[in-house]
Formats: sequence, structure tokens, C-alpha cells
Amino acid sequence: MESGYEAVIGLEVHVQLRTRSKMFCACRNEYGGTPNGRTCPVCLGLPGALPVLNAEAVRMAIALGLAVGGEIRERSTFYRKQYFYPDLPKGYQITQGPVAVVERGRLCIPGDPLVRGGDGVVQVGIERAHLEEDAGKSNHDMGRGSSYVDLNRAGVPLLEIVGAPDLRSGQEAYDYLKAVHRLVTFLGICDGNLEEGSLRCDANVSVRRRGAPLGTRVEVKNINSFRFVRMALDYEIQRQTALVAKGEAFGQETRGWDADKGETRSQRSKEVAMDYRYFPEPDLPALVIARAEIDAVRAGLPELPEARFERFLAQYGVSPYEAGLLLQSPAFADCFEAAAGGGLGKQAANWMLGEVSRTLNERGQSIEALGLRPAHLAELIRMVEAGAVNLNTAKEVVFPLLLAGEGTPAAIVQGRGLGQVSDRAPIEAMVLEVLAANPGQLAQYRGGKASLKGFFVGQVMKAGKGKMNPTLVNEVLEQILASEEAK
Repeated sequence: MESGYEAVIGLEVHVQLRTRSKMFCACRNEYGGTPNGRTCPVCLGLPGALPVLNAEAVRMAIALGLAVGGEIRERSTFYRKQYFYPDLPKGYQITQGPVAVVERGRLCIPGDPLVRGGDGVVQVGIERAHLEEDAGKSNHDMGRGSSYVDLNRAGVPLLEIVGAPDLRSGQEAYDYLKAVHRLVTFLGICDGNLEEGSLRCDANVSVRRRGAPLGTRVEVKNINSFRFVRMALDYEIQRQTALVAKGEAFGQETRGWDADKGETRSQRSKEVAMDYRYFPEPDLPALVIARAEIDAVRAGLPELPEARFERFLAQYGVSPYEAGLLLQSPAFADCFEAAAGGGLGKQAANWMLGEVSRTLNERGQSIEALGLRPAHLAELIRMVEAGAVNLNTAKEVVFPLLLAGEGTPAAIVQGRGLGQVSDRAPIEAMVLEVLAANPGQLAQYRGGKASLKGFFVGQVMKAGKGKMNPTLVNEVLEQILASEEAK
């Protein structure tokens, strides 16, 4: 960003709640399915149909509020937000206002040193989190010039988390969205699947000279990936900075992110509150939450990501970077902890962030779909530590067979004859055999080409079919080469 200017960013994150049914009716809350197959008179907005509030959605909103240190309002109300769109069958959306179920919380993220001038933690305010219903989904067939409306999503419970304008860069917006994603998935209130629209983000951004009043606000709508949030905001910040620096005026508007072209595009002028003609929802009474219900939700909260992060650092001796990666999802963190018992924390972290993550990336799978039993991973780690199997053999042979369901690590090693050779005599014989088979390389080594030691180690391991203890191979090779040099 040009010197002397700063961005002011606030995110509105729409979280689809993992309830069994929709927000105001008994239709199943589930992604996909036959278009318009999960609808009823309530979510279709048919005359005479009356909404009934989903109590589980309320409990999930309370859990989020408690997790961010927010105020749980014991009395809040629902309003109608009116606008016309093909995938909004009622012609209005039921949302909360002006009081939300959750108000005034906070979420901590790393500050961006490029804009704040140093490392540190930023407390991002959460102005409110309110309950509302989702709209349906329009699918556009550009080839046929047709659009189709699927109302299966209409009425799905949403919790909109409105962040304060405390972010100052695309990187901070990225980190904040990651923090929200981690929190709602660890709370179990959202599956966090951005591709399916379970978590969506709108960004409000303006640019001003440092210390000046807020600039003209532009909203960037429906950004559906962490990377796109950062890219869209970086682009929009540069665009607005160039306009402000030249003194060019521009209006408040809504823009969309074009991922193919890497730019934001104007969609329409930005609506203001009066455009929606808000008025109280006549078919729903005020939401009144008893103090006992709040206490019950508090008692049932899981260990929150921030607390688990600190515990990982202290209990398992991992770095902050490693702890962050281990907490990428509840299932991933649970698998790590189940494998890390008995003092295997660092080794388990290395495997989870190494072979396990590599396999997940290659297969495009989640840890749940991988089918890895933590007890089997722990057994394999212990066998490597005990010298029962070579580390490379464990990674390249045993681990894939383990995922293929060929038995326990011990059974695989024994059945395939993969046990590590740690006897000195056969290793010495193998080293001497390799040196004798490579006189040219040995002469170069004696001539000062020390890097050839790695070549000899590789040849010994290859000849031993990966079963030789690499530590002992190195030790024996060094001794024999030292005796060769002494000749």
C-alpha cells in the first residue's frame, strides 16, 4: 500500500449451523440432494405457513457467544428484511434486529507486521452475531441462457458474525477468517466446508489517509475461500488507494470477486438499511433465553482452540507453527493427541505434519476418510524408536500398507520381513562389499571428495533393501573409511 494510507476492513461471516432441521421448519438441513426436494410450505413461503424457531440453532449461537466472550442477550427479536430475488421465495428474509442474540465479543489474531510495524496480537471486535435464515440458490446455465432455482438451502440456519472494522490488510482478514473457521468447527456448530457454502464471507473495506475519517466503504460479496479473501482485499485496497491518492471520488457500492481475472467488479450500488424496509416479524415472539440455559451451554463447551493451542505447546513440546497446523481441524487434532500418548508428542507431530498430511494432500481426503487408526500410528512410531523398523521403510512401505488395511504395523513388518538389521557384522560386510564394488568413487573420496559418503550410504541401504539401521550404517562406514585413509 502507498505510504500514508491505510485500509479499514470488517468481515461479515455467514456460518451455516449444523442442525438436523432448518431454521423455522422441520425440513432436513443437508447439503445437496434432488433440487427443491427438501422444501415445505414454510421454507417456500406459502400463504398461511407459520415459522417455528429451531431451539438447537439458538443453543449453537449461545455457544459461539460464550466462546468469543460476548454478551448473551436474554431478550432479542426477529425482523423481516425485505428484498426481491428469485431464490428468496417469501420476498423477505427473517433475521434478528435491532438486538442480536450475541453482542460485543472478540477474537485474537496475529497482527500483520507489514502494516502495523511489528509483531503482536490484534484483538478483533465482534459487534454482534445474529440468527437468520439462508436463501435458496440460483444456478446459471450460460450455455442455454437459463437460470434455475434450488430452494433446498432456503431456510437453512445461519449465524452471521459481524466483525468490527479492526482489520488493516488482506493478510489479517485471512487470519481472522481462519480463526472464525477454526472456532466454529471446534465448537461443532458448523462443518466449515467453504466449497459447499457452509461458511461464506462478505468484506467491507475502505481506504483513508492515516488519522483521517473513514473513507467510502465498498462491500465485496460472497468470497468462498481463505485465499480469495486475501487476494480480493489486496486488489481492492490497491484500487481504492490509487483513486484516493488521485483525489477521485467514488460511491458506496457492492462488488464481486472475479477469481479468473484476479479483480473485483462492480455489481450494484450498496443498499442502506432503509432499502430493506425492516419491520418486526409478526409470526415470531421475542426470543427469551433463561440464565439456566446459558449456564448449561457454558458447562457443555469443549476445549476452545486458543486453550488447546497453549496446551499443545506445553504438553507436547511443539512449536507455535506446528501447533497451528495440528489444530487445522478437530478430527486432525484428535488423531494427533490419540497417537501422541506415552511421550510420543514430537514424533507424532512429525508424522501427522509429514506423511499423514502429504497423503491427505495427494488423495484430496479428510483425516476422517483416510481410515488411519491413531493406535496403529503410535505403534509404528514406537517400532521406529525401538529400532524394530527403519524410518524410511516405515514411511515408504509400512505406512501405505497400514492405510490399505493389511494389519497392524507389527504384523506387516513381520509378515513382509521388513525388520531392521541392527547387527554390526552383516552391516560391516555390506559396507566392505559396496566399497569394493565402487573403486572409482572410493578413490575420489580419498582424493578429498567428502560428499561421496552419502553415495556410499545410499548404496549400502539399497543393497540391504532398506532394512539396515541407518545410524549404524553411518557409524560403520565412517570407521571403515577412516581406517582406509590411515592406510
